[in-house]
Amino acid sequence: MSGKIVLAYSGGLDTSVAVQYLTREYGYDVVTCTVDVGNEKDFTVIRDKALKVGAEKAIVIDAKETLVNDYIFPALRANALYEGKYPLATALTRPLIAKLLVDTAHQENAVAVAHGCTGKGNDQVRIEVGVNTLGPELMVIAPAREWGMTREELIDYADQRGIPVPVTKKSIYSIDESLWGRAIECGILEDPWAEPPEDAFKWTVSVDAAPDKAEYLEIGFYEGTPITLNGEELGGVTLIDRANELAGRHGVGRIDMIEDRRVGIKSREVYEAPAALLLTAAHQGLESLVMSREQIRFGQIVSQEYANLVYDGLWFGGLHRDLTAYINSSQRYVSGLVRVKLHKGNATVVGLKSPFSLYDYGLATYDKNDSFDQSHAAGFIHLWGLGAKVQGRVQKERDSA
Repeated sequence: MSGKIVLAYSGGLDTSVAVQYLTREYGYDVVTCTVDVGNEKDFTVIRDKALKVGAEKAIVIDAKETLVNDYIFPALRANALYEGKYPLATALTRPLIAKLLVDTAHQENAVAVAHGCTGKGNDQVRIEVGVNTLGPELMVIAPAREWGMTREELIDYADQRGIPVPVTKKSIYSIDESLWGRAIECGILEDPWAEPPEDAFKWTVSVDAAPDKAEYLEIGFYEGTPITLNGEELGGVTLIDRANELAGRHGVGRIDMIEDRRVGIKSREVYEAPAALLLTAAHQGLESLVMSREQIRFGQIVSQEYANLVYDGLWFGGLHRDLTAYINSSQRYVSGLVRVKLHKGNATVVGLKSPFSLYDYGLATYDKNDSFDQSHAAGFIHLWGLGAKVQGRVQKERDSA
């Protein structure tokens, strides 16, 4: 084969080896595309490394603002937690990366794109489905699915060819970071009986090491999007960065779960997502104040469906567009202030305030200002339970037989 191929390049083990693999095995001229999603402070080293290991051209794209505004905050407004726990930190970056791969391929007149995902993971699905949707004319190559090397063999391969890699056989964690979270895999973490060691964590302290004194934060939302932290109006990237720091130092944000991957296997996944868990808790708290019971109940279904489609790589499909229309409508009154207490691994909502609050003190109180007419309760209960009463009377004998 010949021509250009655009490789999604992180500077890690798999993609560093992939540069030479695509050159030697396929004969492509490799253009690397590195997307800044908040995972590095300085991309100069990664760009230089790509060129050193054989790339013809190395492109770095700062996508942090786009990630926050077009991917993270929409997912936050949906309260998207896969299997009730995982805030989709890695999953949300993949459709963005797929789009930028396609855009770069078109700009560079490339005939194919490539990624470093393995055949066991979810990311191959997310990236390839996205590329096939946005750039169906492009060939997609996944070298890590082809070479069949173990992680140790891959390190040896890199050593033999002078490819610098950020892991060793002693420190073998595979890390994926974005503004929204940090995913840690491999090594001892593959044993579901083993507790994650402290050296796996970077953003959070252990509960034992967290401060004894609680810290309180106030988070302001406008139509479901966080816009202020402790009274200061902040851009999305800065707000998430500060929330990560504040929550992480109180031990908030560690997730250890058995996760069902899209490819059909269960995996042990360890994450750090301080800002994601903090802001989701705050957002859910505010919704409880301004939404009806029916909206909240239906919203839980929408949240599950939204999380599933993001996890499964269907960001560019019709269901995402349709669910987004509902979510945007549901967030029209999700504006207000949330006070959160950070203490020993917990982010607890302790105060809520909104101009659209559905909480009526006169109806809720038991003191002399009570405006609720309790005489209506008996009739309400009679009508509400009438169907159950009739069914019980008619079917009681058969059910007890």
